[in-house]
Amino acid sequence: MNTTFSCVGCGKCCTDHHVPLTLDEARMWSDDGGQVIVLVEAFLPNGLGLPTAQREHAERRSTVVHSGTTEAFVAITFAAYNAGRCRNLDEDNLCRIYERRPLVCRIYPMEINPHIPLDITRKDCPPESWETGPQLILGGELVDRELARLIERSRQADREDIALKERICALLGIRTTALKGDGFTAYLPDMAAFAAALEQAPRQPGQQTGEWQFHVSCDEVANQVQASGARVVTEAPAHYAFISLRAA
Repeated sequence: MNTTFSCVGCGKCCTDHHVPLTLDEARMWSDDGGQVIVLVEAFLPNGLGLPTAQREHAERRSTVVHSGTTEAFVAITFAAYNAGRCRNLDEDNLCRIYERRPLVCRIYPMEINPHIPLDITRKDCPPESWETGPQLILGGELVDRELARLIERSRQADREDIALKERICALLGIRTTALKGDGFTAYLPDMAAFAAALEQAPRQPGQQTGEWQFHVSCDEVANQVQASGARVVTEAPAHYAFISLRAA
């Protein structure tokens, strides 16, 4: 596969997309007055919720928590909440924080997950973005070594940040996850509380953070999760949304 790419400045990638952040970037986003959304998914030790080929990558970006009589591998994403245009996009579709923009913005249009290939039909960029410009992929391989370095840096941050993210979630009362592949639980924390948790969590290493539970899309998935020993929520959510990944 050969792919060229040149940004045409349409601003579509900066509209209605929640941008994953490292912990340092989440702190910067918060300090700048932005809203962070917390997205949570998990899989179980028996592999429920996870294709076998993805297990190594998924485990490396997860932390082990308790749920019912078993454990779960929970992955937590802090993302810049962008409902509509990004708050840093000006009237000319230029980024006001370009020199300190998040890693994921620098990496676009490439994917962070090594199991998700670049698919230009799933990107918002107009066709002309892919018709000219420098070579992005040649013979199926990423050409730009600096871009490859940024991708690995983002993956490494996922691995290094996860334990602290889980402690931050504990301080915010976030204890409900979705099953990977079935959906996400999505939280919009009060940003003053989020900032306080960012400061407090590093001072609590190794602290037990309590039991997690699963919010699932249907009875069939609930039965599978419970049969695996994990706890399933029994009440409607009061402080989060469940985003289903299953077709209606």
